[in-house]
Amino acid sequence: MRGAILAMLILLIITCFATTMVSCEQQVPCYFIFGDSLSDAGNNNDLYTKAKANYPPYGIDFLGGMPTGRFSNGRTFADRITELLGFDEYIPPYSTATGRQILKGVNYASGAAGIRSETGQHLGDRISLDQQLLNHAVTTAKYFWYGKSSSLGKCLYTVYMGNNDYINNYFMPDKYPSSSIYNPDQYADELIRQYAGQLKTLHLLGARKIAVFGLGLVGCSLGEIYTFGPSNGSLCVDKVNAAIQPFNQKLISVIDDLNNKLPGAQITYIGASTSTDTGSAVADAPCCKVREDYQCIESKTPCEGRNNYIFWDGFHTTEVVNVVTAETAYDAPDSNNVHPMDIKTLVQSTHQEFIMHQLEKRISTQISIV
Repeated sequence: MRGAILAMLILLIITCFATTMVSCEQQVPCYFIFGDSLSDAGNNNDLYTKAKANYPPYGIDFLGGMPTGRFSNGRTFADRITELLGFDEYIPPYSTATGRQILKGVNYASGAAGIRSETGQHLGDRISLDQQLLNHAVTTAKYFWYGKSSSLGKCLYTVYMGNNDYINNYFMPDKYPSSSIYNPDQYADELIRQYAGQLKTLHLLGARKIAVFGLGLVGCSLGEIYTFGPSNGSLCVDKVNAAIQPFNQKLISVIDDLNNKLPGAQITYIGASTSTDTGSAVADAPCCKVREDYQCIESKTPCEGRNNYIFWDGFHTTEVVNVVTAETAYDAPDSNNVHPMDIKTLVQSTHQEFIMHQLEKRISTQISIV
């Protein structure tokens, strides 16, 4: 009997990190998600926009095999982080969250949204980061109503924004003037200035433990390659990847500055992989059949062997990639990819421990430079 119970306990521990939701110890009281289509769980479903994914084959591998508004065949990276944090349910989108359901967190992410309010406007309605923060202010007011405001500083916040400010703004000169006003370095400066203010607002609303994601190799997405063509000698659009580099560099600096200036702030930077090596996975074709804007054509049968594909549609990755993204952000195998710590360490650390870790990271970085 004792052997059977032990086996069941071991199985439970293992399944806490499996690909289905199970009831594990919850590490934070709540989890708030800010972002674009990479995190959207259905906020765009009822908006007047082309940027929505509430139709098949989106969601074919999600619970029940039904579309929810997630821009993938299954879970987003935020869904996997939710699992790793020990929640027994996924965080609901702001558009449908009701009553005490918000006390475990809210997902505010919106497809086509950006740091800049005009970003993505050619696609229709979307919820910019400024509006997501206003929605969060409504949520925090409800926390005060429920007497739970003191828990906000213990919650995890993830913010993954900026992709659309390049894809659906800067590199669309026929629709947006930004590239004629700013060179890439100036544009990064302007984005970071606004982003810093938005992160300060999030702190003002009670956030303390914040994981901010840097931008990945946007120029390696199929949509950008199809639009601009690969650069000579490269599989990607080098001018796009080069343009986002100063954004990530400046973002790390501003996060350090905010941690030094904002009381109790524990803001960490999560870097995306810079490798274009996909092994044997299919990286040059989407899994679903795409329309001219590189989203899935409704109800068309997608590819088989979806776990062997990098891209689900022209811009969004498959569930298997999203899971890897989340797991490396939660428990980073390479400490150089996070600054100063991964999400697992962040949620477990006190403010004092965070400051010490930040100082150690800074010293080790300076030594490596020397």
